[in-house]
Amino acid sequence: MFTGIIEAVGNIQAINITGEGARLVVSTGKLDMSDVNLGDSIATNGICLTVVAFDQNSFSSDVSNETLKRTGFVNYRAGQKVNLEKAMLPTTRFGGHMVSGHVDGISTILSITNNGNSIEYWLSVTENLAAYVAEKGSVTIDGTSLTVNSLADGKFRITIVPHTTEQTIIGSYQVGTLVNIEVDLIARYIERLIMHKGSDQNDSHVSPSGGGVSEALLMQSGFIK
Repeated sequence: MFTGIIEAVGNIQAINITGEGARLVVSTGKLDMSDVNLGDSIATNGICLTVVAFDQNSFSSDVSNETLKRTGFVNYRAGQKVNLEKAMLPTTRFGGHMVSGHVDGISTILSITNNGNSIEYWLSVTENLAAYVAEKGSVTIDGTSLTVNSLADGKFRITIVPHTTEQTIIGSYQVGTLVNIEVDLIARYIERLIMHKGSDQNDSHVSPSGGGVSEALLMQSGFIK
């Protein structure tokens, strides 16, 4: 689990894609590797990767074909900059939101506009993910926890302050850049609760604890509109 607060910007040192997946070597920049162990997770542009080898300045991971299919990794090349975040600890300050590192798809940067000292980006969102993107809700872009400021058909807007631009790869985005997107984790589970049919085959959608979870209850509680 991650928070979406980027710890360092690294770059891809080597990537070898085959029919069976890929092996990735990432140079970690200023990321503190002193507490990293084999098998640990490091989010790389929002993708949860397992460390299979490492030293003080880099780590290696294997990437499955499923990950290549769902993310932008298939287009990555050696030298490309990436956002890095180590898995959170129980004592970590929760500065972003709950990020699983399981990318849902790819979005495209549609426009970039300066607004005072901030920069506004409009990004595309596919129809299958649009329902999970809510105004003033959270979304993860290349591993960075961000707030959705407004929505329109097939797209949403985020506003980036200077600190985020300086500490992530967002400053390198251009119109047409493809980015990894992970929707809010809670939204996915709410949908699953609503769609799940309880054993009594009615609309109460009984939870394992015996309480009823229904669409009406979620609307009444303010979780959905």
